[in-house]
Amino acid sequence: MAKSKLEYIWLDGYKPTQSLRSKTKIEDDFSGNLDDCPMWSFDGSSTEQAPGGSSDCLLKPVFICPDPQRKNGYLVMCEVLNADGTAHESNGRATIQDDDNDFWFGFEQEYFLWDMAIDKPLGFPAEGFPTRGQGPYYCSVGAQNAYGRYIVEEHLDACLDAGLNVEGINAEVATGQWEFQIFAKGAQAAGDQIWVARYLLERIGEKYNVSINWHCKPLGDTDWNGSGMHANFSNSTLRTAGSKEVYSKICESFGSSPEVIKEHIDVYGADNHLRLTGKHETQSITQFSYGVSDRGASIRIPIATVERGWKGWLEDRRPNSAADPYKVAAVIIKTVKSADVLETA
Repeated sequence: MAKSKLEYIWLDGYKPTQSLRSKTKIEDDFSGNLDDCPMWSFDGSSTEQAPGGSSDCLLKPVFICPDPQRKNGYLVMCEVLNADGTAHESNGRATIQDDDNDFWFGFEQEYFLWDMAIDKPLGFPAEGFPTRGQGPYYCSVGAQNAYGRYIVEEHLDACLDAGLNVEGINAEVATGQWEFQIFAKGAQAAGDQIWVARYLLERIGEKYNVSINWHCKPLGDTDWNGSGMHANFSNSTLRTAGSKEVYSKICESFGSSPEVIKEHIDVYGADNHLRLTGKHETQSITQFSYGVSDRGASIRIPIATVERGWKGWLEDRRPNSAADPYKVAAVIIKTVKSADVLETA
């Protein structure tokens, strides 16, 4: 009888930033299909999701893919439910209102490979900073520039072998900083794939005793870039608008009031004020702006969208590297749907 290893993955209840958790379930003669993944449970009192006296939380499988690093293995992304089957308050995926998968998302996930021995990025000296400032490391090659490529390449292969829709990788501006991009049709699918890709990267890091630093500004108030998770998004309106006015209305809806701006910033990752300073290709967290090809704006309108006759997508540059893609997608969808573009279209 064949036995399969199902790694159930979920998000805990830690605040302000949730962490990945997982455990293995052995199943006999498993089909590999999501529908055949049983519900499971875990001790929510150990993950800040339930009190000790009533600690059971449920794991609802929502996404499955092969586990490229385990024999007869599968990775199973799960939503967390309360014992009565309702969505747990920590369950950001359940808040996404994209039932028809009309929204498409492409997330640009930045991160630092972190040398735990010196508590600094790979490539940093034990004391002080590299002799060269940031810049030479962006899309670089060579041992003096690119640090940790062996981890990044292994992660890319693992993601592709798992069937995740990774669209590219590159070294980023700071030493030891990298990025991968994932695109999916459907907000939930995009979030599922980002979280599974993060999980694989964390597990590969274990192998080399290198941690993954998702913090948006791990080097503090220095002249080194922070890390973002730029959210590229579209729906049928944006993909077919053919109208600058439609794009302007949608962009303006994101800055329509202090309350809307705050609603976004609240789920765009902790400590974002350290990253959104108006420097290093960011807009200040206290301001909102949008513009064509403007990497210093809150919302960038890609030049490709304009060249296609205002048919394409938008990029929200404010989400940071530690943000929950489920929650980011949910609030973006809500705001886009709030824009009154019917008469203009």
